Amino acid sequence: MSQSQFSLLGKRRFLPFFVTQSLGAFNDNVFKQSLILAILYKLNIDGDRSIWVNLCAMLFILPFFLFSALAGQVGEKYPKDQLIRVIKLAEIVIMAVGATGFMFNHLWMMLLALFAMGTHSALFGPVKYSILPQALRPEELVGGNGLVEMGTFLAILAGTISAGVIMSNSHYEPIVGVAIVAIAALGYLASRGIPRTAASTPGMQIKWNIFTQTAATLRMGLGQTKAVSRSIVGNSWFWFVGAIYLTQIPEYAKQWMDGDETVVTLILTVFSVGIALGSMLCERLSGRKVEIGLVPFGAFGLTFFGLLLWWHSGGFPPGDTALGWTQVLAIGQAWWVLFDILGLGVFGGFYIVPLYALIQSRTPEHERARVIAANNILNALFMVVSAIVSIVLLSVVKLSIPQLFLVVSLLNVLVSVYIFRIVPEFTMRFLIWLLGHSMYRVEHRGLELIPEEGAALLVCNHVSFVDALLISGAVRRPIRFVMYYKIYRLPVLNFIFRTAGAIPIAGRSEDLAVYEQAFARIQAYLAQGELVCIFPEGKLTADGEINEFKGGVTTILKSSPVPVIPMALQGLWGSFFSRDPNKGVFRRLWSHVTVVAGQPAAADALLPGRLREQVQVLRGDLR
Repeated sequence: MSQSQFSLLGKRRFLPFFVTQSLGAFNDNVFKQSLILAILYKLNIDGDRSIWVNLCAMLFILPFFLFSALAGQVGEKYPKDQLIRVIKLAEIVIMAVGATGFMFNHLWMMLLALFAMGTHSALFGPVKYSILPQALRPEELVGGNGLVEMGTFLAILAGTISAGVIMSNSHYEPIVGVAIVAIAALGYLASRGIPRTAASTPGMQIKWNIFTQTAATLRMGLGQTKAVSRSIVGNSWFWFVGAIYLTQIPEYAKQWMDGDETVVTLILTVFSVGIALGSMLCERLSGRKVEIGLVPFGAFGLTFFGLLLWWHSGGFPPGDTALGWTQVLAIGQAWWVLFDILGLGVFGGFYIVPLYALIQSRTPEHERARVIAANNILNALFMVVSAIVSIVLLSVVKLSIPQLFLVVSLLNVLVSVYIFRIVPEFTMRFLIWLLGHSMYRVEHRGLELIPEEGAALLVCNHVSFVDALLISGAVRRPIRFVMYYKIYRLPVLNFIFRTAGAIPIAGRSEDLAVYEQAFARIQAYLAQGELVCIFPEGKLTADGEINEFKGGVTTILKSSPVPVIPMALQGLWGSFFSRDPNKGVFRRLWSHVTVVAGQPAAADALLPGRLREQVQVLRGDLR
């Protein structure tokens, strides 16, 4: 029985890293928010204080442009556990400088520490995400990313709230100083427990020209496969959208909800809890594998709840004084707004976690840290652009904040269509995921017997028109399906089959060219180390029983002697897409189906009759 992702919190290969990165995010926000509040309310500053606040935002994000490329190189050259400990030691020094600045009300010293903390975060980012595929098993990657996203957003929230509590004290200076140094020290102590992780490319020569390397790193990231490169773009787009929402929340709470600072905290809490909840649900909804089918689902939710937030904005009764959070909750309209904010967070989690997991899992190990560095550079660029767009739309075009949310929601549709059109695999996987979570309840048994890498031939009984989709949704690796060409050409399903690289086949007497081309493609895919699945019956069962296996399996194994994994589909006969004459339309609309795999067998030990017997045993009496 598979364990929950929370079991990772009891494992040394994950827990110290999780605590380290969460404390880092917490400390970032305690320091940064304390500095902003000090500028706004405590320090003796001449001129427009908002300029200094914007300067803080720029100083924190600038290092991501300057040093992410260097961080990507360093992250591959040296062991990541050692790098994390060095970075965490540097955090103690940086926070000591920041604490000194607070103790003596020295603004420039605080700003220097803020820039250094941005540099610290820029260096930590590529190591943070590239260490996960080395520390976790493939089936743990989505759950691990979900925990990291949950920990990050809850740490950001906790840091923001803690800073507000600390700064409400009249003697805030020593409290801030002790807190940020103590948190940094705890982060370093946690990092001591991270197990050793080998360097990906120890022979790499570091290139120090930050401008040429930044350009080269971006080219490397965006030059990956379309699935990875567009995932990077989609990831950065999420931060564009998220930055707009998070930046506008304080003013939105004040203008449109007539709320005080506690209402801002309430909204941030709901949003962070939503992100954490969505991130946690990803593992369950994805079946413990990298399921990019959740990304279109998340994109739809971001647009839907963004439109709802625009629709539900306004309608709050005006008052002479700002309302506290308990007073706001007494207004029915506020619950709709909070529901929309929660939805944005949940579907944001559905969107971002699979993208991070895909980038990690499909990037070569010797390039992973630099590709994540490219992602960080692009994230920073998109966040800067989001600030510019917000200023233009709010100050020049004179849109209201809800209207800005409307524009962002509509833009999300355009960006999503672009990404999913360029990489139809997202849409294909979404349709497969939707099928497996609506019309069918799919369970898995023995799928761990399918090799994680290398060529193999899957052999399964053929019960319905959607057998390939159900198997594809259950198995972690991509599969090339061999299917009867008339099924391959079915409307809607053809898009999925074509996108997945399925192989149409016809009988030799039906279409010799299709027949010969199919076997050539099968041989090529197996030579490339891929999984190929064949339905040796050659047709759908008409009575629920397994028909005679034809000789195509023997033909394949003669030219490509790869391991063979027998599989069976249980419980699919009588479902909507089977040929059962008594199925009806709704009688088994939510069919309980089991995908079963058996022990791999050597190619030279199998004949069609023997293979059929093995599939029959796996299927049992449950048709």
